[in-house]
Amino acid sequence: MKITLLTHQRELERKTNTGALALQHCGNMVERLVWARRSPAVDLVKAIECGKAVLVYPGGESRGTQLEDFAQVILIDATWQEARKIYNHSPYLKAAPRVTLTTDTASNYRLRRNQPNGGLCTAECVIEILRRHGENSAADRLHTAFIQFNQAGYARN
Repeated sequence: MKITLLTHQRELERKTNTGALALQHCGNMVERLVWARRSPAVDLVKAIECGKAVLVYPGGESRGTQLEDFAQVILIDATWQEARKIYNHSPYLKAAPRVTLTTDTASNYRLRRNQPNGGLCTAECVIEILRRHGENSAADRLHTAFIQFNQAGYARN
């Protein structure tokens, strides 16, 4: 199983970016690709075209699409506004099967404003994906790191 973070360029510099936590604590299960509007990653486009990758994105869930059925999961790692821009300007993402992550608990992420109800930050999404794929040890490591990151960042603000 591989989780691909399709990351907006601005996220690379943000101290509140939780995608970086996933990269640090999940080994080779998580990779980062910086989004390029005019030159998408060839391997990512091929994975979508071959039906090997699924996009986690809110709304319009494909019928019968199960997250666990895919070897590659794509997450857009950006602010909510930037994520919409990436999705809207990337025809190959619109061709991908889509799933929406729903959980019983609200997001614990408090370091950014304008979080939509039911929305999860990148690290929380990765934790949920790992658990659904039975990677509980990696999910636990990331969860612990996320709690510490969130608390430390909240104390700074």
